[in-house]
Amino acid sequence: MAASNSPASCSLLLLLVVMAVTASSTTSPVAGGGGGSGRSAHLTAGFTRVRLTESQFVVQKPYDVPLRERYEQSGGVRRMWVFATDKPISASHPGVARTEIKVDKIYSSGVWQFEGDVFVPSGTSGASVMQIFGAAPPHASTLMLHVYGGRLTYYHDLTKVLAARVYDRWVRLNVAHDVAAGNVTVFVDGQRRLSAAGHGGTEHYFKFGVYKQSHHQPSRRMESRWKNVAVYTKP
Repeated sequence: MAASNSPASCSLLLLLVVMAVTASSTTSPVAGGGGGSGRSAHLTAGFTRVRLTESQFVVQKPYDVPLRERYEQSGGVRRMWVFATDKPISASHPGVARTEIKVDKIYSSGVWQFEGDVFVPSGTSGASVMQIFGAAPPHASTLMLHVYGGRLTYYHDLTKVLAARVYDRWVRLNVAHDVAAGNVTVFVDGQRRLSAAGHGGTEHYFKFGVYKQSHHQPSRRMESRWKNVAVYTKP
């Protein structure tokens, strides 16, 4: 029997095609995005997102320059930069040059996770771009992620490279800290790149931006940009 080409059969065929396309589009995963979606959704499964207000994103910058000369926020992107010769965050502070955001949510128990997309312009080197502050002496931090020549490293250890090429592209970072177990885990673009012991301490919080380091010849100017920053926790 010959196939029917009547208007009714053509309309039915068109309807079936539309239904198939619609079903396909609604069940396909969505890549990218913030808040634990897309490429890192599995990493935040079982966690609860912490509600943060803008006032809890505290900018720390050289004390002698206006905020607008070291920090910019536009279109959901936080841009921070600093010069190697800049002053610390206060005249009495013992630290060195930085423009960082302190996430003002202190924790001392449970499992906590930091998530965000970071962009490091080429040329930035010798800077910490993210850290978990708080540790037992003689340490000050539980984790620091540095950038040297486009490589993302664990502290200044060039043998522990978490990502070989981070310049001029958006990189998704997920950093989990299990306080009771005393360990930290770092994921880069959804892939686990580091598991390391913590450094003790009773209070911790997350920081991100640029913080000059004294190792491996830091660049004259350092910058990082951030978007989709979120914090998660579970008992």
